Amino acid sequence: MELWVKVEPDVRIFVNDINPSGKKPILFIHGWPANHKMFEYQYNQLIPMGYRPIGVDVRGFGNSDKPVRGYNYDRLADDILGVVQALGLHDFTLAGHSTGGPIAIRYMTRHSGYGVSSLALFASAAPSLIQRPGFPYGQKAEDIEKNFIQAAYNDRPKMLHDFGDIFFYKKVSQPFSDWFFELGLQAASWSTIAISKAWIAEELFNDLPQIHVPTLIMHGIHDQVVPYELGIVQNQEIKNSKLITFEDSGHGLFYDERDKFNRGLIQFMNEI
Repeated sequence: MELWVKVEPDVRIFVNDINPSGKKPILFIHGWPANHKMFEYQYNQLIPMGYRPIGVDVRGFGNSDKPVRGYNYDRLADDILGVVQALGLHDFTLAGHSTGGPIAIRYMTRHSGYGVSSLALFASAAPSLIQRPGFPYGQKAEDIEKNFIQAAYNDRPKMLHDFGDIFFYKKVSQPFSDWFFELGLQAASWSTIAISKAWIAEELFNDLPQIHVPTLIMHGIHDQVVPYELGIVQNQEIKNSKLITFEDSGHGLFYDERDKFNRGLIQFMNEI
């Protein structure tokens, strides 16, 4: 079931409630610069097992409206609340990949985890994607500015193509690479840039200790986008969390080691 949820008078968020009659909902928040379709290799495993996967396109991406404002983590978390309330979700798993991780984390703290029974973080860009005083992990702010922000201003297709080259650790087919590239092109250029700027402006050091639901953390050791050390920090700071290490994955662990990824996610959901 596809629908749009109005979260502001002029902003609608696209939602694909794939199996509305499923037994347990899991709401996926995709990473930059893709959209909800990136999780199709999870949907196809969850549906036959009776789960209710729900894909959301973050504002500015995929089929959602593309306003020029509202790309801070607070507003993006508010958008998720609008979706949760519109669908009447409760006792659901909230799952986020890459930038979707910080959005999910901010949802947990800003909205007291409304309706969430468990949290799943995949290569999550938290507590900070960039290096900061006392936090030596992550990207350098100047590299984000050069390789993503300015590169998007100058030649967004090339920036997306270059990003795709470091996204997966294992070699993917050319058709798959083309498909993934197209997901990024579906976003608005200003949305793509605004999220990149949020990586520099936003941090979640105070958010992590406030999470108290069971939390699954999955991270690849070859991640060139969000270093594996961030997964370790999340595991240290989030109570009742479990870290699964992916030895043969990069940032796209949901595809690099999709069988292991799906087993870990399903086992986690069955334990809750």
